[in-house]
Parts: sequence; structure tokens; C-alpha cells
Amino acid sequence: MVGFVPSDEQKMIQDTAKDFAENELTPKARDCDENDSIPQELLETAWGLGLVNAIIPESYGGVGMDRSAVTGALVNEELAYGDASLAIAILAPSLFILPIMEMGTEDQKKKYLPMFCEEKYKPATLAVMEPRITFDLSDLHTLYAFDGENYILNGTKCNVPMAGEADLFLVMAASNRGVGDSGVDAFIVEKGTNGLSVGEREKNMGFKALSTYPVTLTDCVVPRENRLGGDRGINYLRLMNLSRVALSAMAVGVSRASLDYAVNYAKERFAFGEPIASRQAIAFMLAEMAIETDATRLLTWKAAWKADRGEDFTKEACLAKTYAGEQTMKITDCGVQILGGHGYIREHPIEMWFRNGRGFAILEGMTMV
Repeated sequence: MVGFVPSDEQKMIQDTAKDFAENELTPKARDCDENDSIPQELLETAWGLGLVNAIIPESYGGVGMDRSAVTGALVNEELAYGDASLAIAILAPSLFILPIMEMGTEDQKKKYLPMFCEEKYKPATLAVMEPRITFDLSDLHTLYAFDGENYILNGTKCNVPMAGEADLFLVMAASNRGVGDSGVDAFIVEKGTNGLSVGEREKNMGFKALSTYPVTLTDCVVPRENRLGGDRGINYLRLMNLSRVALSAMAVGVSRASLDYAVNYAKERFAFGEPIASRQAIAFMLAEMAIETDATRLLTWKAAWKADRGEDFTKEACLAKTYAGEQTMKITDCGVQILGGHGYIREHPIEMWFRNGRGFAILEGMTMV
């Protein structure tokens, strides 16, 4: 049965993420959004908390903390409550670490996991999205071929987080068009590999502080040993479902931030001699925001719970991601409406959360639990 009381370890990790978000992310979020940048020292401070790399087993140089999708969802929500752009940047290395841990060969684990056990933030990322309006996770146009010794990758990716800074890329590619999830593999591509090209930074409406880039692969030669999982390959659908859960949890964090801010504003803003929160139109809107935030969280937790049990959680992950995309956009829009004209100006963070909230409906593969 699903439980709603976190373990002592989960509560400790959640509190750590919450305190960091409150003291470090929230105060810096607006400046980072305005300047389209994230201070390196912020990433280093976050890295020192071990929220990303503490799960690496001791045998590879890590702490060996138990890994759990539910715990990851709790952390993602708290960090995104502080700021979603900063949260994704902080967690970007997990896009490489977690697939290696879960599906890599022993040689791949020994080679790459120790790199993330050092004191300094290690940039790495995942390239899965592609720049076309009909993009479908199960129909990738980035293809690979095997020449008997190496894999040859060709295709274009977009919205690759931290690609300009990343030392390591995990690139998703299909054996042929139309093969579906079972025909997709992941390839470890190191920075500087011939045929790997990172374009100019993308300019997005939301997540402005987060740097995302297009990545082009032109006859990119990848050694045979860099196919994730070796000859057995990967469970691509599971990886994408874990990403959906992570993004849904972040959406909850953004929704919760919008709700809390709108509630406080509605209590303090007086019109015609009373707080606007006492007006039915505002009260009903706040109630709906609260209902949908909790509903999205419960869908996310159920998907994460099933993932931890080793069960098929495709339906739950898809439901959570779809619902989160729709409701976060709605909740953040309600926040703007409640603040009225103040919701549209940059003096308040509501407009930033609205821009960020809009992105959850279209983003895939930006983070992972």
C-alpha cells in the first residue's frame, strides 16, 4: 500500500533540499532569470550537499545512500519550489549518473561513476528531444548504425540541458525509423568526439536561467564499449518514465510556489475594505489551485512508488506527466490572475513561474529520479 509518511532518511533529505531551496535558490532565482545565467558557486554548493551523487555505491567511490524514485520526487519538488531552472541545472548530472547506475555494464560503472564522486560539480547531460513539431519519444529520428567495430550516430537534438558545459553526453538513438521503444539505445559520447557539435544557446520563454542547446551528430563515431548496457542495451521506456516522474515532481514544486504566493498576496491585498481572499471568485480559484497541486503530487508519488517496487509504471508516469503539464500551466496562470496587474510585472515572481510552468507540457528528458 502507498504510504504518506516519509522515512527518517527521506525526511532528512527532503529537509536538506527544502532549506537549500529556501536559503539559496529562491533569493537568487530572479537575478538568474534576468541574467540568463547560474553562478558556478551555486552549483558547487548544491553539489556539496550530495543530493545528486550520494546514491553512487561505495564500490565506485560514492556514499552508497539508498536510491528511491519517491525520495527523488520529494527532492525535485523542494528544489523546484525554490526555482525550476536552477533545480534542473543542479540535477543535470543525474541524467547521466542514474542510467549508468541502473543499466550500465560493470566496466561502464567503474569508468564513469567515480568521476562524479569528486568535490567539484561534474557537468553531464542527456540528449533525447528532437527539433520537430511531431516529436515522439517512441519515434526518434536520430539513428545509429554499427560498422562492426563502432557505432555511427546521425541526427539532431534540442533542449539539451547544460550541453555547452557538459563533459559527458548520453545520446538516445534508434536503430531504424518506426522501431518503437524497443529499438532505442543510449550511447555515451564524450566532449570533443568527432562529429559531435553543440550549437548556440537556445532562447526560451521560460527556464531562462537554464542553458539549453541544440546538439548535432554527424557521422559521430562511438566505440562499441560506449553503448549503454553493452550488447544487452537498455530499457528505454523505463528511463523515460523515470524522467516523466521527475518532471512531474518539479511541476508540483512550481505549482506549490505559485499557490503559496497567491494565498499570501490575497490575504494581504485589501480592496473595498477587505482582503481579496474573502471574495468568492478569488477563494474558489485558490481552492482549485490547492486541489490540483495535491492531485498532481499524488499521481507523481504513485508512479514513483510503483517504480521503486520494480513494477510497470508506464501508465502512472504518463498520467502524472500529462496532468502536471496541464495543471501547472493552469495553476500558475491563476496565480497571475489573482495578483491582477501585479502578476504581469517582474516585481513579483509569479510571471516567472508562469513562464516556467508552461514548459512542463512540452519538455522531456530534462531530469530524472
